Amino acid sequence: MAEQFMDVKETAKFLNMSVTWVYRDAPNQGLTPYKFGSGRNAKIQYKISEVQQWARQQKLS
Repeated sequence: MAEQFMDVKETAKFLNMSVTWVYRDAPNQGLTPYKFGSGRNAKIQYKISEVQQWARQQKLS
């Protein structure tokens, strides 16, 4: 089964964060971006399963 991906806007909306945060801070917080294409046409996307897992790990006890 193929992996499903979200673009940066969808990821920001899912996490209730800004697009800027997703571009700048998400990789530093443990979310792995995937780059499709090269140059100006490159698209940054995130695996849905990884974003959901990361969100669950942020739960306060």
